[in-house]
Amino acid sequence: MYKIVKKETLANNIYLMDIEAPRVAKHCYPGQFVIVKMDEKGERIPLTVCDYDRKAGTVTIVFQVVGASTQIMAEYKEGDAFRDFVGPLGCKSELIDEDPEELKKKNILFVAGGVGTAPVYPQVKWMKEQGYNVDCIIGARNKDLIILEEQMKKVAANTYVCTDDGSYGFQGNVNDQIKDLVNNQGKKYDLVVAIGPVIMMKFVSLLTKELGIKTIVSMNPIMVDGTGMCGACRLTVGGEVKFACVDGPEFDGHLVDFDESMKRQQMYKTEEGRAMLKLKEGATHSNGGCGCGGNK
Repeated sequence: MYKIVKKETLANNIYLMDIEAPRVAKHCYPGQFVIVKMDEKGERIPLTVCDYDRKAGTVTIVFQVVGASTQIMAEYKEGDAFRDFVGPLGCKSELIDEDPEELKKKNILFVAGGVGTAPVYPQVKWMKEQGYNVDCIIGARNKDLIILEEQMKKVAANTYVCTDDGSYGFQGNVNDQIKDLVNNQGKKYDLVVAIGPVIMMKFVSLLTKELGIKTIVSMNPIMVDGTGMCGACRLTVGGEVKFACVDGPEFDGHLVDFDESMKRQQMYKTEEGRAMLKLKEGATHSNGGCGCGGNK
């Protein structure tokens, strides 16, 4: 059992939990995710690692209530425990293995949309711990949905907050904020890392392609099973079939076929749609499992 040692409400229907999971905490890195399961018959829920404390043996997760299972999770209290807490899964951020001298030369902008701020935070924190200064944009529809702002300000060189309705910070979406930084404030970036809703990452990637800025996106929002066996996270990257849960979740944003991915997600919501996808995609529909035993 994996005990909840801390629970915090970040915004309406958005919660943070610190989970006692020493083995996962010891081995996880920014960019990876875990799968939680509340009880023996519960749904397997993939969640990106928001933070980790190797010494304390805890892993921080952030989730938004979007269905019955996450609603039940939201009712859990400190001292309650999860039946399973599997991880780390997926690939760590490519920045972690990049040559330190090359990384020092880059001006990097992280773009966080909504709950996507949670997986952005550990990457920015890791960069700070290694001595690299990066900028970060946090965007949401309104002030009430901005999360982890104070935490981000402690680890980013500059934190820019924007809201669609102008209720807090810069008025506009994350793309408007990027344009303002680049076109009006003279900022120059070598790399953008964008994490948030798929539609947001699509339009950030379109903009950065115009600006000539390499872009990494995290396709964690499209995962369902998280082990490669269900086919939900199948996507096309540079003309090749990939699976976000085992090949990613991070990919070159300029190569991802976002339209195909979003269309598949809509089809995947219905039994008939899943059957059609399986028939159409044949052997490429799923990856057959990640080897962790979660598909048995």
